[in-house]
Amino acid sequence: MSEDDYLNDPELQNLLARRAQQESRRELEERQKKAELESKKEALLRVILTPEARQRLNNVKLVKADMATALEDQLIALAQSGRIRVPITDDELKEILSQLAEQNKRDFKIEIRERGWK
Repeated sequence: MSEDDYLNDPELQNLLARRAQQESRRELEERQKKAELESKKEALLRVILTPEARQRLNNVKLVKADMATALEDQLIALAQSGRIRVPITDDELKEILSQLAEQNKRDFKIEIRERGWK
């Protein structure tokens, strides 16, 4: 069979169309699940954080998305287990963020060696 025969084969075209349809359906389902999880997360954060704290967290998300996402997950877990007082104010969130910044701070040591030129 030549390449043209494969392209004109109706059975192959039918299989390819079904595969593309299944793939697009799967992608749509994944996007819907992701959107649903994101909306649930936002609803929980609305309860956990004051509006000012939520705005600060959104600002952090613009700069350090991975750190903000990890912090959101931690806050939700702590609130659901009852280990933190709800709602968290902006000042409390500032304190949490400063503690995280201290943990993630890297120390740089720069050593200057003289070459001995004189």
